[in-house]
Amino acid sequence: MKMVTRGAFPVLLLAVASLLVAAAAGDSKGHCHSGDKAALLAIKAALGNPYHFASWTPDSPCCDWYDIDCDDATGRVIGLSVFQDDNITGTIPDVIAGLVHLQSLTWHHLPSLSGVIPPAIAKLSNLSMLTISWTAISGPVPTFLGALKKLTLLDLSFNSLSGTIPASLGGIPNLSGINLSRNRLTGGIPGNLLSKSADQIYLWLSHNNLSGTIPPDFAAANFAHLDLSRNALTGDASGFFGKGKELQYLDLSRNGFSFNFSGVGLPEQLYFVDVSHNAIYGGIPAEVADLDNLQFFNVSYNRLCGEVPTGGHMGRFDLFNFQHNKCLCGTPLPNPCK
Repeated sequence: MKMVTRGAFPVLLLAVASLLVAAAAGDSKGHCHSGDKAALLAIKAALGNPYHFASWTPDSPCCDWYDIDCDDATGRVIGLSVFQDDNITGTIPDVIAGLVHLQSLTWHHLPSLSGVIPPAIAKLSNLSMLTISWTAISGPVPTFLGALKKLTLLDLSFNSLSGTIPASLGGIPNLSGINLSRNRLTGGIPGNLLSKSADQIYLWLSHNNLSGTIPPDFAAANFAHLDLSRNALTGDASGFFGKGKELQYLDLSRNGFSFNFSGVGLPEQLYFVDVSHNAIYGGIPAEVADLDNLQFFNVSYNRLCGEVPTGGHMGRFDLFNFQHNKCLCGTPLPNPCK
């Protein structure tokens, strides 16, 4: 029998210790809290045990299941992402409330998922990201979502939601991204929406039936992306513009906005501007030619007059970007300026 020398023993001990630490780490990562596991299996059962959840079996750790993200240190389920499956039917189960440590919840591209957004979601007080998009979910945008005080991103786009945007969303302190586009929402935009966010703001409300004017507080908000297109909004939207602002993407197209475009300052980081199909008057600011990042610019179907600015990157835009205005002239339009 070969003896282990005194000098080799510490090395051997270190190797064994390393293996034990690695095994313990693996056990921690694979560990799954019994309450979370029970809640997930209840969700699977409530949805009719679809094949999508084939990996969700009682004899395996839930942190190893498809669609699940766990905290490595605690083994608690912090993420559930269910996406892209036409065969998942039914409603979002109330038993979702059992996942009390959930930070991110996604139901995306599930065209047969229906019903309303359940009140059980309001019990997920640790949620920072909530996505329910590209589904058949209907009913209102619930006021109880305002109880999710840790929410930073809310995406309810491409559904069949109706009613108004609840003012309760304005009480969420760190909410900086809202996407409610492609629904059937009506009424005005709440004046306090995103008013508490100090970060860059991302707001998408396009393809709804929203009406009324822009909340005055929006002029001071730090928008990075803003899409209000294809609604019935009216009034002055010039407050979104201004030198020094961090706005990069702006789509106000197909509304009833009316303001003088001549005097607005253009944020230096703008790369997309679509204000077509409104009642905007005045002229196009000459400084648009100085925007280095501008990739898209459309002011067609308004009441603009004067010469189309030239130079810079303006050569990339054709007559379709400027047509059907009151008296715009110059390249690329066919009518020269007198």
